[in-house]
Amino acid sequence: MKSMTRILLIISILGIFPVLYAHPETKQQYDARMEWWREARFGMFIHWGLYSIPAGEWNGKTGYGEWIRHSAQIPVNVYDQFLNQFNPQKFNATQWVKLAKDAGMKYIVITTKHHDGYCNFDTKQTDFSVMSTPFKRDPMKELADACRKENMKLCFYYSIMDWHHPDYLPRRDWETARSDAGADFDRYIIYMKAELKELLTNYGDIGVLWFDGEWERTWNEKYGKEIYDYCRSLQPGIIINNRVGAGRMDMEGMTKEGAFGGDFGTPEQQIPATGLPGIDWETCMTMNDHWGFNKNDHAFKSSKELIRMLADIASKGGNYLLNVGPTSEGLFPRESIVRLREIGKWMKVNKESVYNTKASPFKLLEWGRCTRKDIPGGVRLYLHVFDWPSSGQIILPGCLNTPVKAWLLADVNNTAMTITRKEDGLVIQLPVNPADAVNSVVVLDLKGRLDLTDAPEIKADFDKFVNNVKVDLNSSRDNVRIYYTIDGSTPTVNSLLYNQPLTLTNTTVITARCFRDGKPVSANSIKEFKKVPPLGSVMPEEREPGISYAYYEGNWDSLPDFRNLKPVKKGVLKQFDFSTRQKDEYFAMEYTGYLLITDDDIYSFSDDSDDGSALYIDDIPIVNNDGLHGMLEKEGEIALSEGFHPIRVTYFNKAGDFGLKISIRSPQYKKQLIRNDWLYHKP
Repeated sequence: MKSMTRILLIISILGIFPVLYAHPETKQQYDARMEWWREARFGMFIHWGLYSIPAGEWNGKTGYGEWIRHSAQIPVNVYDQFLNQFNPQKFNATQWVKLAKDAGMKYIVITTKHHDGYCNFDTKQTDFSVMSTPFKRDPMKELADACRKENMKLCFYYSIMDWHHPDYLPRRDWETARSDAGADFDRYIIYMKAELKELLTNYGDIGVLWFDGEWERTWNEKYGKEIYDYCRSLQPGIIINNRVGAGRMDMEGMTKEGAFGGDFGTPEQQIPATGLPGIDWETCMTMNDHWGFNKNDHAFKSSKELIRMLADIASKGGNYLLNVGPTSEGLFPRESIVRLREIGKWMKVNKESVYNTKASPFKLLEWGRCTRKDIPGGVRLYLHVFDWPSSGQIILPGCLNTPVKAWLLADVNNTAMTITRKEDGLVIQLPVNPADAVNSVVVLDLKGRLDLTDAPEIKADFDKFVNNVKVDLNSSRDNVRIYYTIDGSTPTVNSLLYNQPLTLTNTTVITARCFRDGKPVSANSIKEFKKVPPLGSVMPEEREPGISYAYYEGNWDSLPDFRNLKPVKKGVLKQFDFSTRQKDEYFAMEYTGYLLITDDDIYSFSDDSDDGSALYIDDIPIVNNDGLHGMLEKEGEIALSEGFHPIRVTYFNKAGDFGLKISIRSPQYKKQLIRNDWLYHKP
């Protein structure tokens, strides 16, 4: 096994990417497989199944969605009755595909099986499928035919988790009457493969397999690689998301370093703040607050918000997968249709600024976003102007290229706008009124390769300090000099010239700018470094090595109020661990004691946990990592004086895997787990 790992590592270094066990491919082959998806940029997600029948309501409560069987704790035999009610006579695959196409979407991802186990396609593996309903039609077959006619890529969502199959483990914690005796998870894998074979052989070319439900402890990386390879053996050109593996980092959607990650990341209900350069990713997002149809949920995002999200995601190099939850009759909600049509109206004019574009070369544009394409002899920028400036101008900072022409994409005559230069920036004179109140796109052609100079990076380990802090000023561009000020003024060639790291001993605001040949060629960078007093230490009258703990059992979705709980047991541990737990699920821990700090300094604490946790120093909240999630790391910092400081860490685990790591770093040493000899407790 070790020799195989070495071989795969060598293959990776030689340029075969990504490393797949049964399907090694070159980067060129990988890029070719991903090409249509990268060009598309915009797709429709559809969550549709038995959960659309209760429409989010059960026993008088109205906040449910596609998780209703679990969230409302509906017994499997009761939920099965929905089979007899599923009869969406108003379903029209052609209309669905046309709505997506008219909105400017290039692909559709639809739930063939969600976590409830119901199969919304013709499968021979179970009777818990659409063919057992009064509908007795295969909507996936009808969608496949409609997609082919409209040149729309059909993609399938498939849940690894299955609350219905007798071999799937674990059971829901509340299903006490449903025994798992005789359940065999490996037999469930055989069932999965049989269904995936049906999906990949009965419906023609499938663009993406969008897996989900991979976070429970029974799934692992071995299964993920096995299923990935199996699916690509059936359709070698298919694209598969990272949820086929077991290394996704919660809702942020990206794969942990070193873990198997399929072909692209899947941020959920969020857009990465600065994009993810060099990584394929797709943000999936609801129009309202639920994925599946909820008749009481009218909290729909505005068309303005959705259009700007599309531009934002494209400007960061990602795809946008926008969800619709059809009714049990087979209709899209009216609010969804209105928004799809309004997005389509904008896309009809501006689609060129979305399809087949690359991420923005600018870090920040105050007035909007930017996408780009390579053109013969130069570069074309699409400037998405969200906020039409009262000055009548937009500025592209640090752009040193020679401009060719600028015009509004909505202007059929391509009327040229005036372009001037002001120091490092190109200034474009806009018309008085925007072409679109939501997002007007300005096209700008530039000569040659992009020649941009970002503002200098002002970098230090911490923005706050106790004694002093070392600050570096850096630029990624060659042939530039960095001038800076510490009095709040704008740098000039007469300002301080940066040539070595700065050591600050008092609160200081640094302003820095790049210059070439005595002229400014970038925007300003501004950053404050603040001197702060350290929190005083204490001297415990009695102390012994180790950290005190209290162990609890219960079912929580967030950190409980430990003051109101009775511990199952108490004791002392050397470290923040779970070695004394009595269960693998549904438990909580509270650790209390003292942390020994060796120097007056600023300290950063990292809390990495699955599920939720929190860290306090002197009862001051430093890190809040609460909630249901996989291993997720958050940081917080505080200035501490030498000596002992009260520390408290709280943690809970619901179902699935568990884990907790508490780390510390300072200007004096790199990030490390808190050492045993730094932890003390009151005996």
